[in-house]
Amino acid sequence: MFKVFALMFVAMSMIPAGDTAGKLMMQNHEASPIFVAWSRFALGALMVVPLMRPSMIGALRHWGIWLRGALMSCGIFCIQNALQTAPIADVFAAFFIGPIFSYLLSVTLLKEPATPSRNMLMAVGFIGVLLVVRPSANMSTGLLYAVGAGMCYGTFLTISRWLSDTVRPTDMLVTQLMLGALILTPLGLPHVPESMTLEFSALTVASAAFSMGGNLLLLFAYRRAEAAQLAPLVYLQLLSATALGWVIFGTLPATLTWVGLTLILGAGVLSAALPGLQARRLRQQATR
Repeated sequence: MFKVFALMFVAMSMIPAGDTAGKLMMQNHEASPIFVAWSRFALGALMVVPLMRPSMIGALRHWGIWLRGALMSCGIFCIQNALQTAPIADVFAAFFIGPIFSYLLSVTLLKEPATPSRNMLMAVGFIGVLLVVRPSANMSTGLLYAVGAGMCYGTFLTISRWLSDTVRPTDMLVTQLMLGALILTPLGLPHVPESMTLEFSALTVASAAFSMGGNLLLLFAYRRAEAAQLAPLVYLQLLSATALGWVIFGTLPATLTWVGLTLILGAGVLSAALPGLQARRLRQQATR
């Protein structure tokens, strides 16, 4: 299990690292958010060419795969806009409204079971998001974009769950990158910088490589352990994003944001751990 934890820790650190590289591209080199989003998909698609299989052609015949690609494109574009003006830890905290929204969609559309304990934890997580976003007339536009990205991601997760029995995980990864590149190319090409320095080029590659690598390692982790065991570790992204924001940008969350982060992290871990705790309780009752 230690190897799986280490794999998840690296994966959940790489994804915020990709967003950190994107933030540096916009902050230090005035790159457009749409260019950052498009280059991430385009370069990521090239990196996963070795994973292409004939089954991918069959996957592309499903309209859900195209919707999934469009949602991921929209989500990445929104999160890059969010990172332009908001601290990375705040962005990731607001973004984590995604799993809450996915839970609501899954219960409503996929008819997955809802329990009082899970409902309560989702409510606690939502309170945590509200403490981070602090809705008001003067709230940050960046955090609005982060919430939008989370809503796209929540829908993306629900569709992924719906397709999981019919589409291979690697086909999902390859198609989401290739469709994202296809969708964003007309918007991204006009924003390609006229001259690209070595530093800017390195950040562009790093943004794509870290994001794609994190998602690829996530697939390998899910081959080694059950989803219920790994789900709580997805919230390591919040810790990684906070650490990167402090080390690279010198920013730490405000007090209310810390409270919100704690609520989101705690509710997420407990919610993901519930199936295992309930199964253990049933086994203990059965052996009495």
